[in-house]
Amino acid sequence: MIEVECTTKQWGNSLACILPKEIVKQNHLKENQKIKLILEDKSDVLKETFGILKHWKKSTQEIMKEIDKELWNE
Repeated sequence: MIEVECTTKQWGNSLACILPKEIVKQNHLKENQKIKLILEDKSDVLKETFGILKHWKKSTQEIMKEIDKELWNE
């Protein structure tokens, strides 16, 4: 699978995604060739990342104590 990031452009009443020349050459893409695009909504990346941490029960100080304990007991 190839991951390509492109910017949409207005094309009449539609939007188009222009593929970089290097990707076209590497994959031997031709005009009117059917390809499959997988769209991914990246608007909630930070929410997903920090949402994982909201159930974190330990304070930073407790975590640091555990780390010190593990390091000094070896």
